Amino acid sequence: MEKKLVGKKCPKFSGDCTGDIKLSNTDFIGKNLVVYFYPKDSTPGCTLEGQDFRDNFKKFKKLNTAILGVSRDSVKSHNNFKEKQSFPFELLSDPDEKMCKAFDVMKMKSMYGKQYIGVDRSTFLINDKGMVVKEWRSVKVKGHVDEVLSSVEEL
Repeated sequence: MEKKLVGKKCPKFSGDCTGDIKLSNTDFIGKNLVVYFYPKDSTPGCTLEGQDFRDNFKKFKKLNTAILGVSRDSVKSHNNFKEKQSFPFELLSDPDEKMCKAFDVMKMKSMYGKQYIGVDRSTFLINDKGMVVKEWRSVKVKGHVDEVLSSVEEL
């Protein structure tokens, strides 16, 4: 049973990111923040999703909105992924799943008949006061970033 975060304060988080920086939820107070969780660097769906955020980055920026991608991959893997795709935003490494668990995005998945616990592609919109105002779970990549952008425009 996933917990709904809308209307609650953004879960506290902090972690190592691309570019050798450490970011936490408090770094974004005064800005809107899109946190998107994705399963794995450099896989087709995750690459497409990141590219969509990249291609719309200037629109988000104009709306005082930062973007942060999160997965369990290492910072080294994130740095390669970010560089290869020219992402203008940071990727946070969550190898111990602290942030994934705080946002409740770990779920039972199945691939080739094998069951495993993995990251459910999810996005959270946090307003400039640190409150979660919208969440998307089990995201389908196509059209998703446009939907997130529309929600930011409504803030």
